[in-house]
Amino acid sequence: MSENLRQAIDRKASFGQTIKAVGASFFGVRGSRAHQADVTRLNPLHVIIAGVVLAVVFVLTLLFVVRMVIR
Repeated sequence: MSENLRQAIDRKASFGQTIKAVGASFFGVRGSRAHQADVTRLNPLHVIIAGVVLAVVFVLTLLFVVRMVIR
């Protein structure tokens, strides 16, 4: 494994911090300073997993709201 890839995997941010960063990015409220800090400490694998999970939650929430309105 290359050194850069190893460093990216070994980043020390909790999954909760990753969820918070990805959630803020979904709504476009992440500042550039916070974004730069996230780039250096978030694990790329956690970001991908969090993005998929939050996208599924978002779609399911929209479906729930639409079904409640249609009734």
